[in-house]
Amino acid sequence: MRVLLVGAGGVGTAITRIAARRPFFTHMAVADYDLERAESAVAALGESGDRFSAVRLDASDRAAVRAALREHRCDVLLNATDPRFVMPLFEAALAHGVHYLDMAMSLSRPHPSRPYEECGVKLGDAQFERAPAWQAAGRLALVGMGVEPGLSDVFARYASDELFDEIEEIGVRDGADLTVEGYDFAPSFSIWTTIEECLNPPVVYEEERGWFTTAPFSEPEVFDFPEGIGPVECVNVEHEEVLLVPRWLKARRVTFKYGLGDEFIGVLRTLHKLGLDRTDPVSVRSDRGGVAVSPRDVVAACLPDPAGLGERMHGKTCAGTWVKGVKDGRPREVYLYHVVDNQWSMREYGSQAVVWQTAINPVAALELVAGGVWGGSGVLGPEAMPPRPFLDLLTEYGTPWAMREQ
Repeated sequence: MRVLLVGAGGVGTAITRIAARRPFFTHMAVADYDLERAESAVAALGESGDRFSAVRLDASDRAAVRAALREHRCDVLLNATDPRFVMPLFEAALAHGVHYLDMAMSLSRPHPSRPYEECGVKLGDAQFERAPAWQAAGRLALVGMGVEPGLSDVFARYASDELFDEIEEIGVRDGADLTVEGYDFAPSFSIWTTIEECLNPPVVYEEERGWFTTAPFSEPEVFDFPEGIGPVECVNVEHEEVLLVPRWLKARRVTFKYGLGDEFIGVLRTLHKLGLDRTDPVSVRSDRGGVAVSPRDVVAACLPDPAGLGERMHGKTCAGTWVKGVKDGRPREVYLYHVVDNQWSMREYGSQAVVWQTAINPVAALELVAGGVWGGSGVLGPEAMPPRPFLDLLTEYGTPWAMREQ
């Protein structure tokens, strides 16, 4: 397998460090708009980097992406950019006839008049509309294959297959006790993506209603996270799992709740009030004259790069799926989860916990595709694949998952 990895930020760099230890691919071209960043990711691999090369690439330029796929004779495009570039990369992969994998899906657009009651354009709608073309091409677009979405969806499929006869609710619950020394506010993941998913109307699925929306940060609940993290207040956030799980699995309700904390929510609300969450450019005066700049890009530029926070970060992050239902006529609740300690991921891979936990899942998925264990054609989510091989591979990678009876 030959891979074009697009995006050499925190997650992309972590992908290279994980993949360098696995033999399933012959070459990975690491592409980024900033060539120096791609070169740094490859150089950091040292002697393990002989199967890698660095490429400058504009992810929005479909012709350039196709040229890179052709030049490096790639079989698959792995998208590690932010969601703005999903569609050009997705379409370039289809046009060139290669497989595609991403960790976040095409962007949503709120309902024009009832944003907190009805869905407008949902996450992934643009990709699923192209499913017939992917099927006709005989190529696989495996979408939402990070940690959340991704591993959380694999957990949902495993629970449906092996742990329950009927499912009342599948609820993804994400929490952490991470702290960052020296910063009052330092998100551990891309602030661009964080703003997008936290300030958009969250989507909830109910079997009788289908998909509908609520207000941001709605339905707070305290969830007790394992391995010493403890109770964290979680709130509704827009996320792909709610759009993916019901397409393949039967559950009366599907939710996603994120442990953000009052301070984090307060900052996001302030950014929204000031219009600093906007993505459309505004005119700004500079010493070189007027320039057009996106307020959200300015916020991102003012904050520390999440990939560089590892040395200052302490604690653990937990991604997991809580499932409630019936097994053998008796009520059952379980929480399937994956915890990463930042000290461990920094020591073992030099990557902070949140980006490393995201990165390991697409690498494992690629290995299963390369070995013919996972496959198919069309636009498919992780819950369309057999879960046990993936979960076993996580353990083989040295980062086992766990389950808690509630």
